[in-house]
This record gives sequence, C-alpha cells and structure tokens, in this order.
Amino acid sequence: MKPAAPLPSTPLPKKKSKTKWFLIGAVVLIVVLAVVAKQSAQGKDQGVAVTTEKAVVKTITQIVTATGKVQPEVEVKISPEVAGEIIALPFKEGATVKKGDVLVKIKPDYYQALAEQQEALLLAAKASAVQSKAQLAKSQEDHRRADDLYRKNLISDSDYIAAKTSLEVAQANYDNALAQIRSAEGTLNQVRDQLSKTVIFAPMDGTISSLSSEVGERVVAQGQFTGTEVMRVANLEDMELRVKVNENDIVNVKIGDRAIISIDAYPGRKLSGTVREIGSSALNSGASGSGAAAQAAGSVSDEVTNFLVKIRIGDRDVQLRPGMSATADIETQTVENVVAVPIQSVTVRAEGGLTSDEIQQKEGEGSAGEIRQLARSDQRTRRSAAQSREDAARGLHQGRRHGENAVRRNRHRRQHAHRDQERREGRRGDRLRQLRCDQPPPQGRHEGPDREAAQSGGEEVSARFPRSDLA
Repeated sequence: MKPAAPLPSTPLPKKKSKTKWFLIGAVVLIVVLAVVAKQSAQGKDQGVAVTTEKAVVKTITQIVTATGKVQPEVEVKISPEVAGEIIALPFKEGATVKKGDVLVKIKPDYYQALAEQQEALLLAAKASAVQSKAQLAKSQEDHRRADDLYRKNLISDSDYIAAKTSLEVAQANYDNALAQIRSAEGTLNQVRDQLSKTVIFAPMDGTISSLSSEVGERVVAQGQFTGTEVMRVANLEDMELRVKVNENDIVNVKIGDRAIISIDAYPGRKLSGTVREIGSSALNSGASGSGAAAQAAGSVSDEVTNFLVKIRIGDRDVQLRPGMSATADIETQTVENVVAVPIQSVTVRAEGGLTSDEIQQKEGEGSAGEIRQLARSDQRTRRSAAQSREDAARGLHQGRRHGENAVRRNRHRRQHAHRDQERREGRRGDRLRQLRCDQPPPQGRHEGPDREAAQSGGEEVSARFPRSDLA
C-alpha cells in the first residue's frame, strides 16, 4: 500500500494587513479628537479684544466745528434811486473799480424834461413876484395920499378904508409870489437831484462781485419797495467766513478766539482766522421778518437753532472768491501740560459706582415698577367706581320702590277721604229730606206776624239741627 499523500497546509495571515488596520483606526481617532477639540474651543469664551494706550502729558484744546461760506467783509449793493432804462454799464463782473467811477447810466430824457419845466415855472413865479412888488409900491403910495387927505378931512371914511384894504391885498399878493418862488426852486432842486441820480458812481474801491442787469433793461427805483439790484461792489482783499454755530456750542465761542479754516477749493492748506462778530439773535429760516409775529413763528419752529459767527481770514496770499465753502475749527478753550487719555476710556460713574448705562437701566426698571403700580391703582379705582355705580343704581331702585309705595298710600288716602265725604254728604241730604217731610205745606204768602212766625220756625229748625250735625 502506498502511503497517503500529505494534506496541503493553510497559509497564515500576513503581518502587513494588521498594520494597515491599525493605521486606519489611528487616523479615525485623530479626526474624532480634532472635531471634539474644535467644538469645545468654540463653546469657550474667547474674551474681548481691547486697545491700550499710555497716558501722556500734553495740551488739550476744545474745538467747535462749523461750516459756512466765504464772503467779503464789506459788500455794497448798487440799486438805482430813479426808474428808467439802463443805457450804459461800463464795467463787467470781476472788474476792479475806484471810488467815483461811473457804474450805471439810466436814460435821463424824462428827468431833463421835468427840470426844464420846473425852470420855466420858476421864471414865471419870479415875474409874478415883480408884478406883485410893483402893485404893492403903487398901493403904498395911494395909501400915503389917502392918509394925508383923511387927516385934513378931505375924503370920507369909506375912501380911506378902501385905500388901506388895497394896500393889505397888495402886500399879501407879494408875499404869495415870494412863496411861489421858493416852492418852484425846491421842486427844481428835487428834479435836478433825480436827474443827477441817473448816473451811479462807485461808492468805494473794490471789485464788481456780482452783475445782475444788462444794458436795455428797465429798473425800479427805491421807494416804499426794494429797488432793482444792478450789481454788487465788494472789497475782496478783506474776506471772512460766515458759519452757523449750534446753540449748544455758541456759549463757548468768544470774540477773538482763534480758528483754523479749511477751504474746500484748497484741500491741502489750512488758513488762520479770528472770530470778529457773534450774532445776538438766532437764525430761524421758519421765522422771517421782525416783531412779535416773527418771534412767535420762530418759537414754534422745529428746525435746529443756529447763530451766525463771522471769522476774519488772516491769510491774504490766497485768492478767495465769495461763496466758497469752508469748515472752521474754533479753539474755544486750551489747557496746557495736563494728563491726557483717549476719550473712549473715559466714563461717568455715580456715587454707587454705576455707569450711565446701568443708571438708565435702573431708572427704566423703576419707571416700569411705577407704571405697574399706577396700573394696579387705576384698576382699584375702576373697581371702586363700578361698585359705587352699582350701589347708586341699587339705591335708586329702592328709592323708586319707596316712592311708588308712598304714591300708592296717598292714592288710598284720597280714595278713603272721598268716600267719607260722600257718606257725610249722603247723611246730610237724608236729614234735610226728613226735615222737609216733617214741616207743614205752605198756605200761601204770609204777611206780618205769620211771616215772622215762619222765619222763627226756620230758626228753630236750624237751632235743633246745627250745621255741624248736618255735616
């Protein structure tokens, strides 16, 4: 017999497979630990980032910032005093003028005609005065002769009075002629003045900053209303910045305070200035005009209240034009060599160590408690009022019932009294009928003693049955 063949042996697991599984498990564990660590880190408080800065010794300046427009310190508006047509404008806008230069010419034809007319009236008044003077001289001579004759009794009283009256009339006419001369001279001077105002001269040295009219336009004279503005002449060498300062900051601004000015047209340059004027009244666009009506309108206006502050610009080497926008930082107060810290690190605490936010929160809680207490009190008051109304209604119902009972009792009393009266009247009627039945029938008219007996019999019946019994 042949020996049995040997069985094949099973291969053993390799060592490399076990290492692979170990590596996979380690990677999964590391990922799980990383996720758990990240979640725990997110759950913790990371803290608040703060900025620190050292306290230093420096100079602190309080600044009030305001914006406004650049304007010349002196600017004259040119408006005519007479109406008419512009026939000449020698200068254009931006031109430099000297005092006394002709700026505007208005057509003078109308005013020349008026002047000639007044000159003629003046000559007529002077001629009338000469005539009146001659008449006065003649009247004086006639009066002198009449007076001599009257003293010698050669003329009558009427002739003397007529001569005297003629002298007085001549004197009055002469005085009137002199007054007419003065009136004509005054009117002529007025017309000549108007004629001279058809030409407008420059009132100062400066520059034409604005030109509003052209040749050929008609202008309105200044009178009861504002005249037509033709142009403006300004001194552009002396400029100022006009800013509006809030009412909360105006109390800190004083005349003479230094200001740093930033012109929008020159972004990289700072100009120096000085406060030269502070407005005494607020600028309220909602209240125009002056007086009690404007003050009342301003008092109810919802706009922000501002005051006008004028700052003189000290730098003259910069070409500035009216209307430029600028910002001014007015230095109202300066403190030197003091310890300074950032404003963000400064807070206000009360005596109890609470900040302003905590104080407001506490006040809010107190206000809420007061509101709840007031609500409870109001609820109690409403309940009391409701109870009072119910009591009043109940008392009114009871009073109504008592009143109805009283009315019912009074009705019963009246009914009983009426029945008693009817019974008494019935008994009285029965007795009267019984008395009529007991008396004998009448036997005719009785005169004398029989009538008296009948009357006495009646009295006896009344005596037997008094009225009280019958009732």
